[in-house]
Amino acid sequence: MTSLPLHFSAEVASARDRGAPIVALESTIITHGMPYPRNVETARAVEAVIRAEGAVPATIAVLDGTLHIGLDPDQLTALAQAKNVAKLSRADLAVCIATGGTGATTVAATMIAAAQAGIDVFATGGIGGVHAGAELSFDISADLQELARTPVTVICAGAKAILDLPKTLEVLETLGVPVIVNGQDELPAFWSRASGLAAPLRLDSPQQIARAALTRAALGLSGGQLVANPIPEADEIPAEVLAPLIAQAQAEAQADGITAKAVTPYLLARLFELTEGRSLEANIALVLNNARLAAQIAQQFTALRG
Repeated sequence: MTSLPLHFSAEVASARDRGAPIVALESTIITHGMPYPRNVETARAVEAVIRAEGAVPATIAVLDGTLHIGLDPDQLTALAQAKNVAKLSRADLAVCIATGGTGATTVAATMIAAAQAGIDVFATGGIGGVHAGAELSFDISADLQELARTPVTVICAGAKAILDLPKTLEVLETLGVPVIVNGQDELPAFWSRASGLAAPLRLDSPQQIARAALTRAALGLSGGQLVANPIPEADEIPAEVLAPLIAQAQAEAQADGITAKAVTPYLLARLFELTEGRSLEANIALVLNNARLAAQIAQQFTALRG
């Protein structure tokens, strides 16, 4: 094999030919982040928001050994209903492709695929990071290293609040990853607008964010940048409400022996139960909000390049 087997959907291929702005989307939020049918409904709504902003969505996944950049409606539905789908990151993306497997891409794998496809901007819910107790478990997401390696601008609502946010921020600083908060001076915490942590950097417009990425490239700096976009105020769950529920879910995960890639899906599912579904509604709202900003940033990349 001399080249990566990329498959572009008709919509994405047309956008590439026209030089239209494209926004990459991950697929683990579909397979591991939400129950059916909310997962496919949300995926379609996210794509619709991006189109409404004048950009083209490209949901990324591996299907039968082919890395797909953009899924058609039938593929999206099939993925949303599939069982036991692999959760792919940098370590296992190549093996899945080489063995003809099917898998959903995490933040790290989606960044790799987006860069291969020449896509500058990627919208997600929240990135992975440093898990609680990582000083013993060494459970640190590959997403952080990927941000230091791969030149993609990632729009999220912050690292997931189930993580150790101060340590996650410290690792990103060590890796030289710009952490830019959109429009406020405090780092958001996924379901909550406040984290108690100061924003390392603040920018206030899609043009500024796109210009910062292009300037990094002009300086020869490797890696991407992380844009933390606060959840809309009407949709947030205050941090003081979530904190004891997260602590309870983490204690239960430890008691049940949940480790590695199973930790995040377990905690998200448990929080869905403990918040009586409110965490899922907030998750959907923040993903839509991030997709909107990502499309606006992608438009600015296109405009600034002339």
